[in-house]
This record gives sequence, structure tokens and C-alpha cells, in this order.
Amino acid sequence: MKIGIIGAGHIGGTLTRRLAQAGHEVSVANSRGPESLATLAKESGARAVTVEEAAKDKDVVIVTIPLRASAELPKGLFSAAGPRPVVIDTGNYYPQRDGRIDAIEKGKASSRWVTEQIGRPVVKAFNTIHAKHLAERGLPKGDPNRMAVTIAGDDATAKAVVLQLIEDLGFDGVDAGSLDESWRQEPGTPVYGAALGAEASRKAIADA
Repeated sequence: MKIGIIGAGHIGGTLTRRLAQAGHEVSVANSRGPESLATLAKESGARAVTVEEAAKDKDVVIVTIPLRASAELPKGLFSAAGPRPVVIDTGNYYPQRDGRIDAIEKGKASSRWVTEQIGRPVVKAFNTIHAKHLAERGLPKGDPNRMAVTIAGDDATAKAVVLQLIEDLGFDGVDAGSLDESWRQEPGTPVYGAALGAEASRKAIADA
């Protein structure tokens, strides 16, 4: 698949390396410009591009930036994209970093807020896993030690695409429900940051 990644921090950089290694055509962007990503591009085989290029003509775009920064992405970034791409939000709301966002404080799921900022439905994924685990813990299907990655979203077709990417990376995907239920995998919940298998993740989601 053609994948654009907006953000090159711990999760974004790790996804760039792992998805390129899995055979996907990866482009990566950040707020500082392509020149700042030369080392990551060289070691991963990904293309360093602008934010606009990362979102253009892709099957999947992964937005992996501080939550507040979602509101600062170029306006209309996805407006002319048609049915593609599937957009993945990896973000978490941390008031001490993002400042107080009243809608989230009043109960809106953070990824629903992101959807409203970028004008595009998202699937929430990769927000509960540590970058080190993402880099090192991928295992073949059926391995009893395989970790799970939970996702949430409203579109079954989009979620199927994300679940396949998770499989490509060596993890079991667990569908945790709609985007409004994505609070079940946010900071402070039983699944957040826990290195759990699929069944344990389903229980943790239910227990949230």
C-alpha cells in the first residue's frame, strides 16, 4: 500500500521503519520539512516529503502528532482526496502537553475531536502501544506471545484496512468498537500501555 505518515516522533519513526520493512511504499513528513528527515529516510527506505505530499494519493495516512497539533494541519489537507485515504489517528490527549480542550474535557472522544479538526473520519490505532514494543515485538500469526493492537472507528471497510496493517506488523488487531467508544483505549484505561494478547485486550476494553 501507499502510506503517508505525518509525524516522525517515537511512534511515527517506528511505523515508518516497520511499514517500509513490511514492503509498503512509505512517505514521511513532519513540521520541520523533508530535509530534517534525511537520516530516517536513508535508514528506512521511506521518502521524506512535505505534509501535503504525505496526504496526497495515498491508501493510508497516519497522523501521529501531538493531539493539539491536529488543529494546525493545513486546512483542506484531505478535502480533495475522494474516498481515499484511510486516516489513522495515533494520538492521545494529555492536558499537560496539549492544554485544556473543553470538548474532550466534557466527554468527547479525543479521536472524534481530531476528526472534526481535519475534516476526515479517522480510525484510532497505535495509541496504546510503546514504540519499543512496536519495533521489537512483532511475531508470526498464531504465536502465543503475540501482542494485540486495539482499534476503534465507525467505518468497517477502513477498519479492515487498519487491521491488515497491524497483521503485517506482526500483531493481532482487536476491534474495540466505534470512534465514540475509543475512550476505552485512552490513557488511564486497562489496555493503555499494557502488553496484552488479543483475549486479554478484549477483556481490558470491556472492563474500561
